[in-house]
Amino acid sequence: MLQIELWKRILIWGTVALGLLLALPNAFYNRVESYNDAVAVGAPAEGWVDWLPSGLVNLGLDLRGGAHLLAEVRVGDVYETRMKGLWPEVRNRLRAARDTVGTIRLQQGPADELRVRISNPEAIGEAERIVEEIARPVVSLTGAGQSDIEVTSEGDVLIVRLSEAERLATDDRTVRQSLEIIRRRIDEVGTREPTIQRQGTDRILIQVPGVGSAAELKEIIGTTAQLTFQPVVRRTTDDQTVAGPGNELLPAMDEEGTFYVLEDTPVVSGEELVDAQPSFDQNGMPAVNFRFNPSGARKFGDYTANNIGNPFAIVLDNEVISAPVIQSHIAGGSGIITGNFTVEESTNLAVLLRAGALPAGLDFLEERTIGPELGADSIEAGRIASVVALAAVLFFMVASYGLFGVFANIALLVNIALVFGLLSLIGGTLTLPGIAGIVLTIGMAVDANVLVFERIREEQKDRRGPARAIELGYEKALSAILDANITTFITALILYVMGSGPVRGFAITLGLGILTSVFTAFFVTRLLVVIWFDRRRPKTLEL
Repeated sequence: MLQIELWKRILIWGTVALGLLLALPNAFYNRVESYNDAVAVGAPAEGWVDWLPSGLVNLGLDLRGGAHLLAEVRVGDVYETRMKGLWPEVRNRLRAARDTVGTIRLQQGPADELRVRISNPEAIGEAERIVEEIARPVVSLTGAGQSDIEVTSEGDVLIVRLSEAERLATDDRTVRQSLEIIRRRIDEVGTREPTIQRQGTDRILIQVPGVGSAAELKEIIGTTAQLTFQPVVRRTTDDQTVAGPGNELLPAMDEEGTFYVLEDTPVVSGEELVDAQPSFDQNGMPAVNFRFNPSGARKFGDYTANNIGNPFAIVLDNEVISAPVIQSHIAGGSGIITGNFTVEESTNLAVLLRAGALPAGLDFLEERTIGPELGADSIEAGRIASVVALAAVLFFMVASYGLFGVFANIALLVNIALVFGLLSLIGGTLTLPGIAGIVLTIGMAVDANVLVFERIREEQKDRRGPARAIELGYEKALSAILDANITTFITALILYVMGSGPVRGFAITLGLGILTSVFTAFFVTRLLVVIWFDRRRPKTLEL
């Protein structure tokens, strides 16, 4: 007998109702979007009912407009930073062996090398052995068992550089860290559904819908925000001053013509910050409060305790913000950065510091600003294509299968709502290719019904009764429908895994459309047919 149990009917209608409820906010897009924005900032939220779902299908860059950037990470910057950080340990170990190697002096050289001259050339081999003791294993699968540094010599000069395996591992870590920090910075300013992904070995693709321009996006992510606290050697007004080995000459941010000679090895860096918040100093001027982690707090406290009366420079992106004299021991790891900030500048600086410093600079190879007008045109074109496709399919089904075509059309409309409901539930992003996926889904959604209805026709020709013809039609069409949809779903899965950006948008809508179309064909349409059959009990089927 052609029957569907009550619990199955409840489950089917419950699934349909849930899908329609999840898709509902998209019918009131602007109102729900304003409501969500208000909720996100803690402001009074109006325009939507609290107990209803408020998830929306996010509009991609090609629909909403926004900014597109392709950035290349300057991974070589990190080599120089590593060498500077290595110098204090190399210096201390060689000084401990002064009786053997003699005096040591840091030499000028390539940025990715550390060159140290010793006064006793005969002990250069011993100096190499001493420095090699600080080598560490490379932390990567490909570099397992190798050391992170190579130590060689030329005459009386010791040369330390990163090994090739460590360079490769460092490059990978640098790009991964840059990727995460860019994501955190963009999330801080509340943009919706950005696309931030790695391309190749050292490039990052950034697409952010809703941002006014590529320049605005570059301001958000382009600043390295490298904060350091460095000892001051002296202050000068001569920009030609020779800093000397181990030192660097940096300009003052707010005092034109003023420069500082600083030790280039920082006492504490921004990497040890755990929090930064905009605030005001004792004079009511905008400032930034900061707090270090335990390691940074200890180093900061020890240095201030041992250098009372000496100036201490706060450096942001190679500019000295201020160089106050240490008045007392600063314990607890908290402090304040003052300068000639506006409220907006102090807020932005806090965001950058809180998100973390980019480990290396970025070169922007490609930048585009996509206006919302183009997105509006794309949405309109997609809407027209969807309506035309839907109307053609609806007409074809009714013309070909009569009342059964009407059932299939009802299931098709439910199917489209379920796709939008699922996209809203997972926070999916709809792009122009995604709209193409929905249009394709409209055609594929009735394909299963066509197979079933044609099979029912064949069973009627074999003089089956109406109930038996319907039952066998669904049973015998099942294998063909599953084969067709599984192969298409595998294709969508491959597109999602291997593709990026718009290709993924197409794959998501296509994959979700396949799942919902199988559900609506086998459960929704079938349930409608069974309900009709139970009430009418026809002797023949008009197919």
